[in-house]
Formats: sequence, C-alpha cells, structure tokens
Amino acid sequence: MTRILKNYINGQWCESSEERLRDVINPATGHSLARVPAGSKEDIAFAAESAHRAWWSWRNTPASLRVQYLFRMKQIIETHTDEIAEICTGECGKTFAESKAEIVRAIENIEVACGIPKLLQSDFSEDIAPGIDEFYIRQPIGVGASVSPFNFPVMIAFWFLPYAIACGNTYIVKPSGKVPLTMTRIFELFEDLNLPAGVLNLVHGGRATVDAILEDPHIKAVSFVGSTSVAKYLYQTGTAHGKRVQALGGAKNTVVIMPDADIDTTVKIITDSAYGCAGQRCLAAAIVLTVGKAGEIFTEKIVRASGEKKVGNGMIPGIEIGPVITRESKERIEKLIQKGVDDGATLLLDGRNIKITGCEDGNFIGPTIFANVDSESEIYNTEIFGPVIIINNVDSLEDAIKLINQSRYGNAASIFTSSGAAARKFRHDTMAGNIGINIGIAAPMAFFPFSGWKESFFGDLHGQSMHAVEFYTQTKVVIERWHEEWTRKF
Repeated sequence: MTRILKNYINGQWCESSEERLRDVINPATGHSLARVPAGSKEDIAFAAESAHRAWWSWRNTPASLRVQYLFRMKQIIETHTDEIAEICTGECGKTFAESKAEIVRAIENIEVACGIPKLLQSDFSEDIAPGIDEFYIRQPIGVGASVSPFNFPVMIAFWFLPYAIACGNTYIVKPSGKVPLTMTRIFELFEDLNLPAGVLNLVHGGRATVDAILEDPHIKAVSFVGSTSVAKYLYQTGTAHGKRVQALGGAKNTVVIMPDADIDTTVKIITDSAYGCAGQRCLAAAIVLTVGKAGEIFTEKIVRASGEKKVGNGMIPGIEIGPVITRESKERIEKLIQKGVDDGATLLLDGRNIKITGCEDGNFIGPTIFANVDSESEIYNTEIFGPVIIINNVDSLEDAIKLINQSRYGNAASIFTSSGAAARKFRHDTMAGNIGINIGIAAPMAFFPFSGWKESFFGDLHGQSMHAVEFYTQTKVVIERWHEEWTRKF
C-alpha cells in the first residue's frame, strides 16, 4: 500500500485537511515512493497557531538550554546519515555521496547555531551622558517559516531552522512536494529531541500552502530558496503582509579560465561543478569563459572529461551524475538544448537520448556542451538547471568581467588562474555575491552568509551565520539611568 505522508504539528503527526494527493516519484526509476498532501491554508493556520502558542515559553527558555536540543539534533543526524542520504537519493536523484555531502553542510549549520549564547551578545556603552548607560539586546521575532526547494532536501532547511529556534523562535518547515520524504524522516528522528510541542513543525503542500505562509499573521519571517520568479513573488507578497523575507533566486554562474590556470586541476573542478547534482544547484558552473589562448588549451579537454562522466542511478557506486528531478524538467532541458541548436550555437557534446540499463523510465540527461553561443540568446541567459554548460572564448579578463556583470543574476562567479593580480581584479570588479578563486563551487561555510546579488537574492540578510541570527531576531535599545537617592528609598 502506498504511504500517505502526514504533517507534524504541535508535537504530533496529523493528516492534512486537504484530500488531494500528489505522487512522490523516484527520478531514476519512475516508480512512486509515496503520496504527499497538496496542502491547504487550514494546515498552515493550525501550525502557525500552535507555534505561536509555544513561542512565549520557548522565548523565555535560556539560550544555553535551547542549544542543548541542537547538540542532540546534530548527534541524531550524524548517527542516521546513511539512512537519510539513501532516502534523499531515492527521491531527489543525486548520488549517494552527494546526499551525504549535503548532510555534512546541514550539520555544520547546527554547529554554528550552537554558539548562539555568544552570537546573541550585544554592545554596551556606559555613560553616554552623566549617569546614563545605553545598550541593545537581541530578542526573537516569533514564528518563522521556510519554503525549501527540491535540489537540497536536507541542507537548505538547515540554513535557517537551527538559527531560528536557537534564537528563541518557533518554526515551520515546508519541504518541496517533490522531495518530502527526507525531511519527514528527519522529523521522525527529531521526536527523540523531546522539544516542547509547537516549537518545530512540518507542513506539506504546494502553492496554497506557500500563500498561506505568506499571509498568516502569526508568521513573522519567511525564508525561501528557488527560482527567481518565485523568489520575487514571495518577497513582494510576504513584505506586503508585513513579514521579513529572505528569498534566494536563480543563477547563471560563470567560470573564467585564464591561460595560466593549472590544466588538470581546472578541468576536474569545473566538470565536477557543472555536473554535480545533475547541474541542479544554484552554484553550478553554467558558463565557461576561456580568455585568449585558454580556449585552445581547455575546450577540448573539458569536452573529453565531460564525456567520460558516468550517468546512472545515484545509489550505484561510481555513478557521477544522477537524473534530473522530473520528466517535465527533462523535457524542458531538452527543448532548451534544441533551441540552442536552432539558434546557431555549436553543440560540442549532446547528452540527450541517453539510455540507462535498468532505469529506462528515469529522467536522465548526459553532459551537454555548447560553444559559440550568442550572449543575447535564450540559452545564454536562462537558468537551465541541468547538466548543460556553455564554453565561449573572450579576448581579455575585462571582457569576461563585463559579460558577468551584464547578467541579471549575481549568485556566484569563479576564476582559475595562477596570477594574484588577475584574481584580485576579478574578486574586486565582479558583481556577484559568492566569488571563487580556483574554486568551482563558491559555497560559503556555515560561519559565513550565503550571499547573492541582483536577481539571485531578494532581501537584506542572507542565510547562515550572523545574517541568520540577525534575520531571526530584532534589536531592542535600552537607555537607562539610576539615581542613588532613588535606590536608597527602598
């Protein structure tokens, strides 16, 4: 019998008020794994009310005690890493090694949030005027919520969740309806935390659920990662309802290769960046700009290395590229590939029509490479979100930076070079929030914010680190004066 997933609200598993269900499909096999509720406004209202009721007591729990739950949270995930990773691979399609790697990133954020007793400390100024002191304190804002994407079922929720509850907020997690099983299992494991009822809640659903999050008066802050169009919608709608919103959008990340870059290392790093998670990550290399003679040196080698990548079911050892998330995604990517061909780009490597024995119904696309792509074309400017890259040659580093800065996206950009001067110019002039120097995936550690510029981010404070702490707290300034004669009266 097919499993029907439930919500976790107020410390209990409960059925959704919405009867409509959607299938959760293994993208490697096409088989149904479970059914997930389509979600409803009523589900969010129930979760938000429960979280609101739990908030005042949780807020008044000392930070040193709140983090004890996080220490146990870290231990639970570490103990069950392989189990969680297998579920993640089954519903998301990435390789087992990639699933384990994202769990490590989630754990790192829990570790940083465990430092909240120190991170919440503020500044104090004595004698701002005779006998008057001034200081500020950070206090939680109330109920927070996150809307997570499909491509990282574990990691992205933990850019937000541990900081929110460590700061004294209560929280609602809405996982992607494409990959709800991973977070469901994590919440089952989290029952052993014995958190007070209502502090941490899980609600499944789609558009109706998201809209309810954006409108519910109990929810004060919303965190999102996904496409730019949806990020913009969440930011505009959430802020219109008086909420804090941090909305991470799409990307079209460029990698620049200088002629003096180390050949073997650069080729390996770039192909790993471009095709990891089947290209379905917001930091994937999408455009490779070779500068001058680097085109002659690197293009052929990147094509050859790309063609050697092993595509298949992510649970099989040695597989490097799994399927894309849905059949619709596969069809959309293939249409974009054909659009590139029709527009006159040179197709150096075609990953369409790939067949995987035993996974004939899987959503597989092999590495695909274009050259000579017009920078004004659709495939150059569209986030393809698949294992497709563009290799174009430019005359100078200045030309490469100019092309990067013209993009409406500003998530990440990297340069490969042996020149410190070139690296410094690149990091100084490039308009992107995450910069890599001889790094293919410029992913910040948990103690740095996950930055993003232009239409890759809507808001002021990013996920992770002190940005997350600031997002989930509000500052209260206190100015106080005490006269000795007042004290003596008592």
